[in-house]
Amino acid sequence: MNDQKPTFKQAMNATMIWCKSWENDEISDEVIADRISELIKTVEGARGFFVVSLSIDCPLMDRFPDALIFQLRSCGEIVVDLIVKNLAMSSAMVIAHRENSDPQEFQSERIKIRCIELLKLLDSNKVKKRLDVLLEATKGNGKDLRFLNKWGYNNKQINAISESIYKVAT
Repeated sequence: MNDQKPTFKQAMNATMIWCKSWENDEISDEVIADRISELIKTVEGARGFFVVSLSIDCPLMDRFPDALIFQLRSCGEIVVDLIVKNLAMSSAMVIAHRENSDPQEFQSERIKIRCIELLKLLDSNKVKKRLDVLLEATKGNGKDLRFLNKWGYNNKQINAISESIYKVAT
């Protein structure tokens, strides 16, 4: 991506190509980590990367190569914030899909698990600080309350988000 700021769509497309190449052993852990590091320097690039990598079948976000974790940790708060938001949304969607007998429940569950496992590998101080803000919102307070209200989550979904937050610590 070289010093360009990728759009959300460009980041999504690049992630699809790179994940497939990595899965087919065409590029190494280090190469994919370097490429991803360029994407995650901006919010739009990071959003595009996580939208794809957390939801597709590529095992990149199940194996977490060390080189990738190093790059994700180096971007700090952008990455932590997006993963925490993905954790909240996927946790809430598991409940919504379950209540509607929607087969998408499996995908939301996979995203939730990937987020929990990834948060365990990132900077623990940044993760704890960010999760505390989200946890406070599940209790009806703080700046993430606007985020939760935006999506209109019900009490079951809010409880699921809270439960997922605690799973990061275990």
